[in-house]
Amino acid sequence: MTNTDLKALELLFQRPLEPVFTTRDSGKTVLELPDSFYTDRYRNDTETVGNRFSKDVDLKIPVQELANIPNLDFTKKLGPKHQFSLFNDRHREIASQLITLFMGAPNLRQFVSLSVYTKDRVNPVLFQYAYAVAIAHRPDTREVPITNISQVFPSNFVEPSVFRDARQEASVIGDSGERVHVDIPRNYTASDREDEQRLAYFREDIGVNSHHWHWHLVYPTTGPMEVVNKDRRGELFYYMHHQILARYNVERFCNNLKRVQPLNNLRVEIPEGYFPKILSSVNNRTYPARVSNQLLRDVDREDANIEISEVERWRDRVLAAIDQGYVEDASGNRTQLDDVRGIDILGNMIEASPVLSINSNFYGNLHNQGHNIISFAHDPDARHLEEFGVMGDVTTAMRDPVFYRWHGFIDSVFNKFKARLDPYNASQLNFDGVTVDYIEAKIGKSNTKANTLLTYWQKSSADLAAGLDFGPSADGNIFASFTHLQNAPYTYTFNVTNNGAKRTGTCRIFICPKVDERNQPLRLEDQRLLAIEMDKFTVDLVPGVNTIRRQSTDSSVAIPFERSFRPVGADYQPKAADELARFRFCGCGWPQHLLLPKGNAQGMLFDLFVMISDYTQDSVQQPNTPNDACSTAYSFCGLKDKLYPDRRTMGFPFDRRLPNANLTELVGAFGNMAKTDLRIVFNDRVIDKA
Repeated sequence: MTNTDLKALELLFQRPLEPVFTTRDSGKTVLELPDSFYTDRYRNDTETVGNRFSKDVDLKIPVQELANIPNLDFTKKLGPKHQFSLFNDRHREIASQLITLFMGAPNLRQFVSLSVYTKDRVNPVLFQYAYAVAIAHRPDTREVPITNISQVFPSNFVEPSVFRDARQEASVIGDSGERVHVDIPRNYTASDREDEQRLAYFREDIGVNSHHWHWHLVYPTTGPMEVVNKDRRGELFYYMHHQILARYNVERFCNNLKRVQPLNNLRVEIPEGYFPKILSSVNNRTYPARVSNQLLRDVDREDANIEISEVERWRDRVLAAIDQGYVEDASGNRTQLDDVRGIDILGNMIEASPVLSINSNFYGNLHNQGHNIISFAHDPDARHLEEFGVMGDVTTAMRDPVFYRWHGFIDSVFNKFKARLDPYNASQLNFDGVTVDYIEAKIGKSNTKANTLLTYWQKSSADLAAGLDFGPSADGNIFASFTHLQNAPYTYTFNVTNNGAKRTGTCRIFICPKVDERNQPLRLEDQRLLAIEMDKFTVDLVPGVNTIRRQSTDSSVAIPFERSFRPVGADYQPKAADELARFRFCGCGWPQHLLLPKGNAQGMLFDLFVMISDYTQDSVQQPNTPNDACSTAYSFCGLKDKLYPDRRTMGFPFDRRLPNANLTELVGAFGNMAKTDLRIVFNDRVIDKA
């Protein structure tokens, strides 16, 4: 790969609505196009526009002619100003064809040319999605950083008036001046009269919604088989969303709200309204709102036709399969839903991938079509020509309270399957000769108390310049300040005795809420379903006493703040090779600033649970593929081009029923487990990020 190839591919993530021949990289770089690449609008003015944008730039990158001009007629079903949805079957099929086209480019230079040629001829959100999927999966683009979606389409994440202020700041204060940071308001979607607004800091967090988009980028449901058919993809769909739901329910306890009520009946009113107050990037319209007590109806639109009764039939068939213990393919062949592969089979059926679902015609597409019905609640027959609401877009769906109700139902289906499995037994849970003697979590400062952790508000900044099209912001950065939850970094310390020869274990760390929103003790079964995975890593145990230390910032679940909100451009990339590799690849992962639940001012009590499991039962024989630089957030995102690095089912040991009456009995029965009280204290003040 040449430096200019790399540069050209990076530039295509910037200023997504501007023609590809305009300047990028803060006005320093331009792509020089063959005349045949210009769209009809500019074909008669190629020299004029080419000369205009190539003046005063530092770098001109010539783009090679295409050996074969692609036929893009299949993309015309989705107009350039229409919303693109991964939940829409027609849109997914168009995206699948475009991904296949990108993956089929014979070499890197032709991939650059194909991408440049395609960009201005297809829907811009469709392009960015398919292009990013191809970048993530082509072997010759491993070194290309995928720009965070919040910086490509910032209007999907940020209150609209911020952009007016940002453009004013950029226009009035030149690149050489000291531009002030534009503030993104807090709590702008509802007042405190709406109880659900207490969770806005979680639902509307930029990092949370970026993670959701990036996960679906890494695990698409359509496209070439090598892109879609990943190890334990269906199980990961279940587990990643299960963990989001567990975290959300615990956050509700922190804010004196009860657990989410699963949306298991699509024929009753939805009491939760949602008015998102954000703009669609492609048509500059606000995402439509859903009023309180909205009744869902059948969707009858040109590009979406879904009956509630059809979704109900799919639900009943999936539930019947769980009760029967098997699924049937189109030929009537049965596959058992066992304790190893059953959850993966169900995941690929419920978020139906046409190439992975065992029988998509019969079991349908329960998850996606539920999203669609809810997203069109305001205009199901298109009589008002409104697009879908936030539930129809993976970059915005997690903003809506009903997302968690719908996924509460989806999770209940998976939990029904898990409940049919036998409880874990001693041979599966024990690690003979290994005893966890002491556990603590402690903030780094010397005067802090063990097992008391701290959360607070932090004010941080992100650069919006790359996504602001057609404005004076091409020169320099446009920073927006926003306030988000943060936690003080801390260290786990465990003392583990190994009464045998040197061996390896897997350390599994969870926190479980002890009480609900009414301060009532939770049963073990409730704690199990609300257990939050905090970290997982291998440990080498020497004979005798071992002291294990682990930083919270090394979590296998989360990615650092800097990866969620990294600035665009070479000037901001690390220089050291290993740091640069991690910077480029590690966009998928839960945001580190939300690793801990909020807690409360009095200090909310949790059980800190630690287990050392037998690595001989956990280890996976990996294929001989290059090591991925990003392995930090593998609990939610897996490993690139590798098998999921833990043979146990995801969430072990809390993914299935346990043989004891309560958590105290469980850790008392198995020496390789321990628990202690953990207190999370919330300090309601805002601290500026250093």
